[in-house]
Parts: sequence; structure tokens; C-alpha cells
Amino acid sequence: MTEVTRILVTDDEEGMRLGVERALRKYVSSFHDLDCNVSYELDLASSGEEAVEKLTAGKYDILLLDYKLPEMNGIEVLGEAKNLHPDLLVVMMTAYASLDIAVSATKKGAFDFLAKPFTPQELRATIRYATKNLILQRQARKLAEEKRRVRFEFISVLSHELKAPIGAVEGYLELFRSGSIKDAETQERIIERSLARLTGMRKLIFDLLDLTRIEAGTKTRNLEEVSLGELVENALELVEVSARDRGISLHFSKEEKFRFVGDRSELEIVINNLVSNAVKYNRDNGEVFVRISKDAKRYQIEVEDTGIGMSEKELGKLFGEFVRMKNDKTRHIEGSGLGLSTVKKIVQLYNGDIRAISEWDKGTTFTVELPTDRA
Repeated sequence: MTEVTRILVTDDEEGMRLGVERALRKYVSSFHDLDCNVSYELDLASSGEEAVEKLTAGKYDILLLDYKLPEMNGIEVLGEAKNLHPDLLVVMMTAYASLDIAVSATKKGAFDFLAKPFTPQELRATIRYATKNLILQRQARKLAEEKRRVRFEFISVLSHELKAPIGAVEGYLELFRSGSIKDAETQERIIERSLARLTGMRKLIFDLLDLTRIEAGTKTRNLEEVSLGELVENALELVEVSARDRGISLHFSKEEKFRFVGDRSELEIVINNLVSNAVKYNRDNGEVFVRISKDAKRYQIEVEDTGIGMSEKELGKLFGEFVRMKNDKTRHIEGSGLGLSTVKKIVQLYNGDIRAISEWDKGTTFTVELPTDRA
């Protein structure tokens, strides 16, 4: 990718202006680390007044500015230039370098200094340095804009996810307040629905806290030797009642415990999410299989279900934030849409990998791989 950077050269000496133009006309700055090449388009001004006119009329990226100019000096031009274009990088060229000039120019916003006389190589090195700074500034602004956009979308989705259950509970409370619900059976059913909605909101908030702590790097981690088999057993215990109520069989070989060094709470989030999803998205009288294995390079945790399954399109969106598969078979299933996104981020903390294979109406298998040797 080649970009063009516009430079305005301002000097009252024609020889200096033309010399700079010759040195930079065919020069290309290559930045392999930024995957970018930059060529230069030059414009010339013979006075401070002409420079201000050109800056007023057009957009430039770098201003090469002589300090000693007739009538309007370089410091005055610098002030006008930064007022017109705050992001403009100004390189002062001067044969009268002094501490006072440097301090004054820096206060006005000068980026760098180039002492006269200078060689073409020195000029190109200074321009290359300024150009790299420009590219990094642009990337920082782009990243900031992207963060603002993502934050706005995140808040919008979160608001939507909380609005429905809050509205439902509010509606149920209004029914109670109005006195229109008299029989105990209906009252009990409404209370159960309200509690289910509140449980869903609490899980959404906890999932969100887990996700943000992991992304921000503020989650306290306590690395210790953990039995993966024990974590699976605990996860199966948590879903045992709901699985039994729907006739779902749970299968796990308890012979091998497999000890892994990690943070227990993080590994619990991973395994609990996968096991609970395997039950939640299963069919009645279905099955869940959990397997742990290990070779020289990795631990492997597989969670297989005989449930609803997913299409190829759904698989492609699976690990996104607030992603929930909505179809005729999943519409009634509650969830925050953050669980698998959090699981993936945790697995990546261990330099691991997670993937899923699925067949519509036949089931899904999640596979987590955690390296045995982690620096």
C-alpha cells in the first residue's frame, strides 16, 4: 500500500526550495512494520505570507519551515499554521539554532528541527521520522474512532438486552399492584417468570464483568495446579437436575484427572459454559459427552451434544459478543450472548484454541486445546 504525503516547503532562498524538492521528489519512505510505503507531493512557498495563504487554501501533512523569513518570520508562520491545521507536523529549518528559538518553536507546536546546511540524507531521515509519526497518529485516531463506535454499539446492544426483561418484570408488578391477579396459581407463575428474568439479567451483568475484566487485564489471576477432571465433574453436577428433568444423559470418564496449571475461576468459566450450553441447546432425551485427553503438546477438552446444531452461517458468528442463535428451536432459550465470547478470550490467555463443528438438527462438538508448554 502506497500513501501520498503533502509537504509545503517554505524558504525565501530559491536554491533551498529547489534543493529540497529535488531531494524528495522521487523519494519513497518504506515502513515494513506498518505495511506502508509513502511518496511525497511537494508545494513551495517563498515567504511566510504565501505559506499562510497556501495553508488556508489547502491541506498539507508536513510543513518544512525556514525560521528566518522576511517580514513574517518562521515563529509567526508556525503559530498561524497550527491554528489552521492542529495536526500539521512542522519541521523548522534554521542556521540560527539557539535554545531560545527551540523553546519558542516547541511551545508553538514545532515537531522537529533541521539545522542548515543539511545533506539530502539528513533531510530524508528527518522527513521519514516525521512521516512515521504521522502514520502512527492516524492509526491512533482510527483506533480511537473504532473504540467509540464499538462502545456505542456495545451499549446499544446491552440496553436492548436489558430492556425486555426489565419491561416484563415491570409489567408483572403492575398486574400485582392493580389487583387484577387474584388466584394463587397465576400469582406463583408470574413470580417464577419474574425471578427467571432477574436471574437472566444477573447472569448478563456477571458475564459482562468477566468479559471487561479479562479484556482490560484487571482480572486477578491465581495460577495453580488444577484438576481438569474435577472441574468437569463439578460442571456436570451443576446441570444434573436440569438434564435429568429433560431426560438428557451425561457421559464422562472419571479415570484420568489431568492436572493443568491455570487460574481455577477462568477454567471453571470455560468448562461450565460449554457443559451448560450442551444441556441447554440439547434435545429432550439427548446425550452429552465430555472427554479430556493429553499428548506431548496439548490438553484437549471436547464437549459434544446431540442437540439443535447450527448452520455454517451461525458457526461463523459463534464467538462474537452478544451473539445468540435465534431460530424456531432456540427462541425460547435464555442467554446473555456473552458466554462463548468470554470463553474464547480466556482460552486465548493460555495461547490456546477453541473451535466448533456442528450439523443442523444433529448436534455440536466444541474442542478446547490448551498447550502443555506455555511461556
